[in-house]
Amino acid sequence: RRSAQHAIPCPRVRSGHPRCCPPESRSLRFLGTLEFEYGDADSHAAELSELYSYTEEPEFVTNRRCFEEDFQTQVQGKRWPDLDTAQQKAYVMRLLDGLEVVNRDKRLKVARAILYLAQGVFGECNNELDVLHWSRHNNFLLYQMGMFTAFLELLNMEIDNSQACSSALRKPAISLADSTELRVLLSVMYLMIESIRVELETDAPEWKTSREAFKTELSFPVHSEEPFALLLFTMVIKFCSGHAPHFPMKKVLLLLWKVLLFTLGGFEALQVMKMKKREDLGLPPLPEDSIQVMRSMRAASPPACSIELIEQQQQKRSHRSRRPLMKQDSLDIYNERDPFKNDEAGVDEEENDDVESGIEGELDLMERDAIIQALPAQRPPIERVCFPKGLPWAPKVRQKDIEHFLEASRHKFIGFTLGQDTETLIGLPRPIHESVKTLKQVIQWLFTFSLFDPACGTGSCLNIALLKILLAAAPTSKAKTDSINILADVLPEEMPITVLQSMKLGIDVNRHKEIIVKSISALLLLLLKHFKLNHIYQFEYVSQHLVFANCIPLILKFFNQNIMSYITAKNSISVLDYPYCIVHELPELTAESLETGDNNQFCWRNLFSCINLLRILNKLTKWKHSRTMMLVVFKSAPILKRALKVKQAMMQLYVLKLLKIQTKYLGRQWRKSNMKTMSAIYQKVRHRMNDDWAYGNDIDARPWDFQAEECTLRANIEAFNNRRYDKPQDSEFVPVDNCLQSVLGQRLELPEDFHYSYELWLEREVFSQPIRWEELLHYQ
Repeated sequence: RRSAQHAIPCPRVRSGHPRCCPPESRSLRFLGTLEFEYGDADSHAAELSELYSYTEEPEFVTNRRCFEEDFQTQVQGKRWPDLDTAQQKAYVMRLLDGLEVVNRDKRLKVARAILYLAQGVFGECNNELDVLHWSRHNNFLLYQMGMFTAFLELLNMEIDNSQACSSALRKPAISLADSTELRVLLSVMYLMIESIRVELETDAPEWKTSREAFKTELSFPVHSEEPFALLLFTMVIKFCSGHAPHFPMKKVLLLLWKVLLFTLGGFEALQVMKMKKREDLGLPPLPEDSIQVMRSMRAASPPACSIELIEQQQQKRSHRSRRPLMKQDSLDIYNERDPFKNDEAGVDEEENDDVESGIEGELDLMERDAIIQALPAQRPPIERVCFPKGLPWAPKVRQKDIEHFLEASRHKFIGFTLGQDTETLIGLPRPIHESVKTLKQVIQWLFTFSLFDPACGTGSCLNIALLKILLAAAPTSKAKTDSINILADVLPEEMPITVLQSMKLGIDVNRHKEIIVKSISALLLLLLKHFKLNHIYQFEYVSQHLVFANCIPLILKFFNQNIMSYITAKNSISVLDYPYCIVHELPELTAESLETGDNNQFCWRNLFSCINLLRILNKLTKWKHSRTMMLVVFKSAPILKRALKVKQAMMQLYVLKLLKIQTKYLGRQWRKSNMKTMSAIYQKVRHRMNDDWAYGNDIDARPWDFQAEECTLRANIEAFNNRRYDKPQDSEFVPVDNCLQSVLGQRLELPEDFHYSYELWLEREVFSQPIRWEELLHYQ
């Protein structure tokens, strides 16, 4: 209950109506298949460009000036590329010494000079490739000279800077100027991590050694510090609590995501670890790589809304005499008919079932009449139906499925059951023996591994903080007085005074929010996947906190928009993106050029974010009937069906998965009215033995078990944590020692590295926590 009370407000989820969509938004549905390749991140240049907002563009010149003023005093008449490695290291050592000066302004100038090096000394480059080359070279050099450790100390100083926090709290409006030092430090650290994280075949051996050393340094506490990711988590929590509103949260989240991606590993590394652990446990290898299978799948045509069907029918009537034959749709990789063609809108099925089914029935009769009249004219032979040659996924079976199958078989043939016994088959017919043997050949066993401390940076406070930021960055969210301000690192000191400046700032703000959504969605998905691989209870622990913090309705609220407009949004100005903007003479911007945007078919980061959020929603609801019912209660079916309009196979697959798990609860009328969607689920989604998802006869679909399921799961997690981490007692009724001297005199076993991080732990867990003395009155 405590977690639910502190959760973010439950966002209202309402389903819109397709007839309310403007004509220009409806035309977006007819885009072709999106050529999108899902991966850990976007291209290297794109990931670097998203670090900077367009408002920060003047600071590139400032960084260059700070570097050149200092460089010319030390190395006269030479350029940075002209120096050999020894000379470059000597100059970097001088910059390291400059970071130790007491004067804050001088220290900032040195930090800006280092940032210019990390950005690729663009003043000496002719094109973007040169900038990226020197940026990569310089970042490896900076790390080898110990620059990351020095910046980590400066970052700790800025986080603990109470003067900056109090100054930001007193200001009515926070701008870029309030986070200058933090942005410089975070930018250098991000550039170092992103440049070193990306592996190339041409990397020198010393670079590969540096990469492994850097990964180890980021993964474990060094000397008196805590893991770097935990420090960034602390910044997120401090920002959302209102104690540090000037923190540049976009840079913090991007850096946090890349640190976890670097230290834990991406999707390919996860697949390798999963195969290795299955091999160690003697389990059969995985039948396929999910990402590779989805990359080979082709998207289906999106469902059409009722207005589009009427318009198509009117065109058929007008051209019936000239073109009586209907055009055959393109077939997908399995040669089946397109499952979404002429599917009804499905946006308000729960509210307008009769109206929608009536319209669809009339249209089906009209089309059938047209086909009957047309066939004798030009195509006398009967059209052959092509069935799928195969399904993309190998079927899976759980232990629970076998138990249910044997329970039903024993009850039918011998009149009693044997509980969870799956080996005894006495008294059962021979076909049942064969069925059990087949089920066991494809069974998917659950396996567990050592569990990290569940309270280590993954508690409810962090989940709520991330979801608060996600809610504030969602395009469907409205500005509220009590919401957090995530625009502190994008708003300039002086607000725009012209229309062109306002348009530029509006694009920058929208782009800023999109990048935040991208980083949070990727961060949460990465954590959930690694937690699940490490230990199932670790995954369930974090998942339950996300559910209690209203993550499910939040994601549905995110998708309750014109999703095609979001994916094709052009909130970017390509000529202002790094590194293009620093090596080319910028053209004059006009209102027309800003409205036109780039020539890309879709926005990579927005499609990436949508797929990540769908995958998170799948992980939270998979095999959880109580959470599946939340999808039904919030009327997610029409919202998800609108997302099918995006012609991208991977996104469609995860939407169909979410529709599949709730079809048994949507009623017979919904299934009858959405047979094309049901067919798509059959063709695209993995099958599981004995799963009657299309009929609603599941033995687990009992409404009185929903709340008990969450309570049982929480009790199991707490019991495991108590058994694993709490010191066992000899008896349940151990007497309490009330003597202060006796208690303080007891010797406690502490971890070896406890004295390293004791002060940080004391500051975070004791001093920063409010003491509620009034609660003592309740115990008197």
